[in-house]
Amino acid sequence: QARLQESGGGSVQAGGSLRLSCSADEDTFSLYCMGWFREAPGKEREGVVVVNRDGSTYYADSVKGRFTLSKDNAKNTLYLQMNSLKPEDTAMYYCAAAPRRCSGPHGPFIVRAQGTQVIVSS
Repeated sequence: QARLQESGGGSVQAGGSLRLSCSADEDTFSLYCMGWFREAPGKEREGVVVVNRDGSTYYADSVKGRFTLSKDNAKNTLYLQMNSLKPEDTAMYYCAAAPRRCSGPHGPFIVRAQGTQVIVSS
């Protein structure tokens, strides 16, 4: 059974919004760091945002002020609210988790969800 399950991707026009959800089993949700990274064809993997157990949160510069991560501990679920979407946000988004503190949005992730596609048209 998947340890992380995502939902919420889709296609929007530039300026629109989407919300991604990531539900985790208990063991995965208890890992120290959780967040999202994204992959687009022809581009390097980019860490988007992470949150550590101590609440410290790190966003990539490219999404600051537009994306917001939140956690619902009662539901073992992570959310990524994405506003003011741009065509350059088009990518496969992966929810992921790391066993130790993340010092930046890049991880170090050891487990990830199946991915959800986000397409932003101009």
